[in-house]
Amino acid sequence: MDNSLPPADELVLVDRELAQLEARRTQLLARRAWLVQVLYRPARAATPRWPVTPAAPAADSTPRSAQNVLLTLGGTLLTIAAVAFTLVSWGSMGIGGRAAVLCAVTGAALSAPVVLLRRGLVSTGESVAVLGLVLTVLDAYALHRVALSDTDGLGYAAVASAVLAGAWAAYGSALPRLRVPLPAGVVAAQLPLPLGVLAAGGGATAFAWAALVTAAADGAVVLWTRPLPVRITAGAGAALLGGWALLTGGWLSFSSPWSGAPLLLAGAAVCLYAAWRTPGWAAAVSVVAGLAVVAALGGLLRSAVPGDWAVPGYVLCGLVLASVWRAGVGARLPRGVRTGLTGAGAATVALGLLWALPPVAGGALGPLARTTEVWSGEHTGPGLVAYPATAALVLAVVAAALASVPRLWARCGALALVWALLTALPVAPGLPYAATLALQLLTTAAALWIAVRPAPLTRGLPRPGTTPAASPDARTTAARTTGPTNRPATAATGPSGVSATGPAEPPTSGPSAPGPADRPASGPVGTPVADPSAPSAPGPAGQPASGPATSPASGPAGQSAGGSVPPPPSAPPRAPGAGFGAPGTGWMPPRPRPQASAAEPGTVLGWVAYAGGLVSAAGAVALALDVRGATFLALGAVLGLLTGVAVLGTGARRAVSACGAVLAAAGLVFAGAAAAGLEAHWTGLALLLVPAATAAVGATARPVALPVEITGAAVGLSALGLAASRPAFLALVLALGGVIAAATAVRPERRRFASWAAAGLFLLAAWVRLGAWGVTTPEAYTLPVTVPALVVGFLRRRRDPEASSWTAYGPGLAVTLLPSLGAAWTDPEWMRPLVLGVAALVVTLLGARFRLQALLLLGGTVLALDGLHELAPYVVQVVGALPRWLPPALAGLLLLAVGATYEQRLRDARRLRERLARMR
Repeated sequence: MDNSLPPADELVLVDRELAQLEARRTQLLARRAWLVQVLYRPARAATPRWPVTPAAPAADSTPRSAQNVLLTLGGTLLTIAAVAFTLVSWGSMGIGGRAAVLCAVTGAALSAPVVLLRRGLVSTGESVAVLGLVLTVLDAYALHRVALSDTDGLGYAAVASAVLAGAWAAYGSALPRLRVPLPAGVVAAQLPLPLGVLAAGGGATAFAWAALVTAAADGAVVLWTRPLPVRITAGAGAALLGGWALLTGGWLSFSSPWSGAPLLLAGAAVCLYAAWRTPGWAAAVSVVAGLAVVAALGGLLRSAVPGDWAVPGYVLCGLVLASVWRAGVGARLPRGVRTGLTGAGAATVALGLLWALPPVAGGALGPLARTTEVWSGEHTGPGLVAYPATAALVLAVVAAALASVPRLWARCGALALVWALLTALPVAPGLPYAATLALQLLTTAAALWIAVRPAPLTRGLPRPGTTPAASPDARTTAARTTGPTNRPATAATGPSGVSATGPAEPPTSGPSAPGPADRPASGPVGTPVADPSAPSAPGPAGQPASGPATSPASGPAGQSAGGSVPPPPSAPPRAPGAGFGAPGTGWMPPRPRPQASAAEPGTVLGWVAYAGGLVSAAGAVALALDVRGATFLALGAVLGLLTGVAVLGTGARRAVSACGAVLAAAGLVFAGAAAAGLEAHWTGLALLLVPAATAAVGATARPVALPVEITGAAVGLSALGLAASRPAFLALVLALGGVIAAATAVRPERRRFASWAAAGLFLLAAWVRLGAWGVTTPEAYTLPVTVPALVVGFLRRRRDPEASSWTAYGPGLAVTLLPSLGAAWTDPEWMRPLVLGVAALVVTLLGARFRLQALLLLGGTVLALDGLHELAPYVVQVVGALPRWLPPALAGLLLLAVGATYEQRLRDARRLRERLARMR
């Protein structure tokens, strides 16, 4: 049985192990450097031999910063004095005096730093050197004013800046400890060519070429010099002048393409070379180069083709540039260069797609912005008649380019662009109404079919969860990091364990804490690794020839760290010495980290197509409203298509399609009623066919039953709104809705909600019918609620004797007793109060008999208020006939009686409250 891995998978595994080895080696070197620094710290810093004096209070500024401030101020004042002397006091001296003063001061200023540097006064020498550089500029100005006043100012400035640049560079090279002269020479070197072009009367093109040449020279300085200030200054100059040259070339590509194209191509060549030599900036610089190439070639194409073809030309250039990502692998282009060029091409293509989007928006949203009457036969003209027809060509070309890329995002983009192309086709060429409607329906059908069956579009795409083959970049990296014998290439180390490639990074963990990247330092793949604790041959400096750089218990020279060196926090160590593939060894393949489950390509493509299909369906229906027959055709087609998706589809698309089919069916019913000339209330009655059909479908189509029934219920609410103008029809619609709900309540899973909905609809239908008949008696409206509510409460009390009477009987009694009490107080007749009093007395007696709190309190309260209403006229008459002193006397006697029996009354009240509380 052969357990060997395929070559591609084994190569990926080897690359991963090499990267982890390098990371672990860097970590151990950093830890070793930290231990060396801790162990060899000066002894007197750890244990002082004399008493430590209290530290002086911290000064507001350090001596070094104060010295720099003083030197800067002194140099600035001397520079101002020199300028003032040259510009103001120059005329009071003869030619000899002028020359002597300038030469003496300049020579002294330039030679003084030599002496100062020998004595270690670097900052002072820096300040005096800056003064000397300024004096050289003043010397050049003075020379022009005195001896060369007839020469052209720009030409003289160009020559003087070149001479000063060379002189400052030579001065800085002779005194390398000075930091200002070399950057100052770089700054001066930016001026000769641009000023020389201006002096020669060159235009914008010549000035841009001069700036580009200067920027190229700055790039050479960045690449081939070592001082960091010089490189920074040259880089800033290259960015400024090179950017100006490229911007000028971009402007010329519109006004004079044949003049701007060479400039842009030359700038792109310079940028590409810089990107090739600087991997850290390769991507950004390559983007600039790619945009320059697109601007140059696109400008040439734009000058050779009609105006409508300008954007397609730029898009074509962008696509060619974006293809460098795949084509550049064989040509061994660096990854950063390929990334930048591809990004520039993709940005150009994206701008072209933005230019092509208005026809898409017009085709998708134009029918919704209706300006004509429904079924008028008039059609709204396209809003973008004058838009170039080449927008469709841009969409088609980009879609074809994306379709050739075997990636999910590219297939999704290609699918979206094909839909956009079909949507924009009727706008730009101005197709007739019938062709536009047919194209919209065909687009809808195609999109919905792809949403159901996306498998053909997923061919060639990698499946989630599978291991892809090693990419060309991985193969190139493996070829560079492995030798001919497939052994890992390790960096050379010196005697102290420091890598020859550069300094180690700061330590991140202790030496006894091997992290996930813990791997052995040598040995080919599949070879058992020796125990790190075993002895080995010493190296040139006493170090082991292989294995880790240091051990947890010893320093670099074999000294024990002991307790004097507290190690930083570390993770528990792995078990050393295990064989290949054993748990706890470095050669065991890392356990895969849990990742979020990736979506299937078919699912993503299906949703993209489904979204486009819904938008096209809405546009087709809106467009079909111009003609009656087209409306029925479009609604029928959409109904069939969405029904097909609901039957064949899966997941959320199935539910959404079922709801859309219900809405399409409602639209067909509404259109049929409008075509038949039915009034609004008849149309509402006809719309009840839709909720009836959804109730029937819900009984069989269980996966989509709930969303279909909810959509049908929403259509039923619209039917109620249409029938609201006729109370009799509204009552009929409510009753039919109750019948539909009652039929739905037959199903066990819908019984609870549908039964309550049916009862509510029937009750509303009864109330509307009573209102239509002019019935104003409140009992006619409340008794149909009270009787079922009391029956339900009685059944609940039988099932649950501990249930509260307020929950069982309270709502039903209150619905009738309270409205009847309000009517009795305003009724001048005697019949209603009498019947209400008798009913309240019966309720009160039943509550007292069966110890039901709700019946006792509700009945007693209503009985008392009803009796008060009946006795109020007689009480008023009796009070009016009595003497005026009698009511206060009776009130006083009542208060005296209550006060005398206060304690007894409190006990009676507590007893009554307890008895009421014991009732249910």
